[in-house]
Amino acid sequence: MQSSSVFPTTTSSFDAKHYYKISWKADAPITGVGLGLSVLGLHLIQNKDGLTTEELTSKSRDDIPAFDRGNAGYYSESANNNSYIPFFAGFAMPLVFVVADKTERQQAGKILVMYTESLAITSALYTMTAGTVQRSRPLVYPDKEGNYRADEGKRASNNSQRSFYAGHTAATASASFFAAKVFSDLNPDSKFRTYVWIAAAALPAVTGYFRYEAGEHFLSDNVLGYAIGAASGVLVPALHKNKMMNNVTIAPAIWQNAKGLSVAYNFK
Repeated sequence: MQSSSVFPTTTSSFDAKHYYKISWKADAPITGVGLGLSVLGLHLIQNKDGLTTEELTSKSRDDIPAFDRGNAGYYSESANNNSYIPFFAGFAMPLVFVVADKTERQQAGKILVMYTESLAITSALYTMTAGTVQRSRPLVYPDKEGNYRADEGKRASNNSQRSFYAGHTAATASASFFAAKVFSDLNPDSKFRTYVWIAAAALPAVTGYFRYEAGEHFLSDNVLGYAIGAASGVLVPALHKNKMMNNVTIAPAIWQNAKGLSVAYNFK
């Protein structure tokens, strides 16, 4: 008997075709705002100030919370380069499943819309935070012996002043958890579900480990990035479940002098 999918485990009574619902009145504004804020955040990141010589020499390990001092002074180009392996693997994971799994392939359009939305939300949250919060990377500080592993130019650059929070870890978690959530939703009886979730959890963890070893982010930066990315990856598909999207309302909102969009969810 010929199999039509790499994951031929979905029951015949399961209606995968109508599992998700796309609402352009909700999805288009959310994705658009997310992409717009991402562009603004990138602009803020590019225009952040670096450190002056006086600011650089005043950096002390004592300025770092005790729980984040473990990798103060770390710097490794190889670890930084290695972090891109799980990073790109995480981004590819949803696309590989769309190609390999017939159930997902039939819903490719909806899945790609949700995937774009999830990444847009994650990107907006990260870039706006990194663009407005000033926190030096671990590589800026001296190590336990008082030595500096990164050169002064790198330590003083504006790129080294955006440790909070870990964007690579967040993006990897958003993509990998999105892939696992969609696969589990559309293949409820698959024996591969556990392995998919293990892979989804491992990829951003490995990314975070390399970013930690590279001196790019503190432990708390990675933990927060992991949590935010995972939440976005899981919640976006969950809120697109057919019965749930009918309960989501997007409307213009005005609060004092600010204008924007309000998102309301009815749990009834």
